[in-house]
Amino acid sequence: MKNILYILIIFWALPSFSQNHSEVKVEIDFEKTHQKIKCFGASDSWRCQFVGEHWPIETRKKIAELLFSLEMDKDGNPLGIGLSNWRFYLGAGSAEQGDQSDIRNVWRRSECFLDANGHYDWTKYKGQRWFLNAAKENGVPVFTAYTISPPVFYTKNGLAHATKGDLGFNLKPEYYKAYSKYLVDVIEHFEKRENIHFDFLSPFNEPQWAWDKSNQEGTPATNTELFNYVKVLSVEMASRGVKTKLLVGEAGDVGYLYQKKGKNNNGDQINAFYNPASDLYIGDFENLEYAITSHSYFTTWPLDQQILYRQKLAARIKEINPKIDYHQTEFCILEKNSEIKGGWGRDTGMATALYVARVIHSDLTIANARSWEWWTALSQFNFKDGLIHLDDGLGNGVESDTSKLNHQLMFNGNISETKLLWAFGNYSRFVRPGMTRIDVELESDLSLLDQATDLQVSAFKDASKAKVVLVFINHKEEDRLVKLDGIKWKDASIYITDKERNLDKKKVRNKELLLPKRSVSTLVIANERILKQN
Repeated sequence: MKNILYILIIFWALPSFSQNHSEVKVEIDFEKTHQKIKCFGASDSWRCQFVGEHWPIETRKKIAELLFSLEMDKDGNPLGIGLSNWRFYLGAGSAEQGDQSDIRNVWRRSECFLDANGHYDWTKYKGQRWFLNAAKENGVPVFTAYTISPPVFYTKNGLAHATKGDLGFNLKPEYYKAYSKYLVDVIEHFEKRENIHFDFLSPFNEPQWAWDKSNQEGTPATNTELFNYVKVLSVEMASRGVKTKLLVGEAGDVGYLYQKKGKNNNGDQINAFYNPASDLYIGDFENLEYAITSHSYFTTWPLDQQILYRQKLAARIKEINPKIDYHQTEFCILEKNSEIKGGWGRDTGMATALYVARVIHSDLTIANARSWEWWTALSQFNFKDGLIHLDDGLGNGVESDTSKLNHQLMFNGNISETKLLWAFGNYSRFVRPGMTRIDVELESDLSLLDQATDLQVSAFKDASKAKVVLVFINHKEEDRLVKLDGIKWKDASIYITDKERNLDKKKVRNKELLLPKRSVSTLVIANERILKQN
């Protein structure tokens, strides 16, 4: 017998309740389950190396609280967004090269623990390690180590980025094993010496791109090169008994997972890597997380294409190998669109927050993503790529690599919270690792496309803690009243992010709650009786 929760939603514009309104019912089926959630995270890339080393300790602690804390204030409002995964970037040594690295922006140069003579310096990465340890102290349960280029002394061109016209892996073939040993040495060091376990290791990043410009580290790779290197790395990890799992893919956009595209034989990755009949099948590699990963860039606008990309991804997984998990491991605003224009120009308000919440919703509910990661936690640029902005105290972000402000912010500055930070927290703070997404449907005439500009809802359960979590995204310029019917609960609260509030808590009275206009709201229901029956 199905155990179904019906939620009656009545829409009207406030403050006049006498205006016309319509009724929509939300149906939750506890028995129809989907993916189990791994984590929600963000990366430390580039910015944490300076902030974590040079900025005042109190400012660093405030940033760590905003990103990692699960604590509440005296009124029950979250102090932070409780990220459940922290992505630690392993650089390629361009920082040691200085200007010879051919990477213009000093913020995008990165250190390497190893040098060309085979010597390790474990005192490096001071700033990043400050935040890594802050994440651990705040109870972050999952850690990912990732890299986007081999160390410069192993690369073909002696640089941390590729040579123009060369779309192959920028690693000399004779160093495949040495590079694998280096990555495992790092994983092993943190495990044994610093008591930090990396759950995942991701050795490639967007191998479809050329990475031949002077703006950051990176390397392309063909599917064959990716297969060959991961095979060597898998053997190295297994031979040394590390428990870290390999994450494979990190494709530049979702389409590279399910279709042949690009110039360099590095698309159709689901079929290439997870079809047992493929010559590049990796499913029997040791230390493998049985998953494919991608980034959600360039697949979010227009909205019908956002839906279609993810439907095709889910269909391809079902066709080739239904056992594959999917992880979305990086996103920020890059593509131009009519809602929030594009990446340039900071937006600390709800427009970007709602845009990203919609992408999270699509990745979770259509593509069945088990994890969802934002690109970078901090940003000094006048760009929509940070959960927290670094600025001069007047809200000004960096406009160019060579600006005076870009240098000043290496040592100190102001932090500005964004609504994006808190809207992400509507997921990360409450949809915790191990929770299972359950079926929820809007009983209305709204298609998925219509819902994407109207009302969206997703649902999750945690049987062990007798908890149900619903995340509502109200895109409209009107409030909605939600009436809950057909369920008994011990306790229920809603946490609201909108123009005025940052995960502000409200108790649910009389089985009613208000979804403010242009908001992301998380309803947390403690319901021991129903969940124990499932």
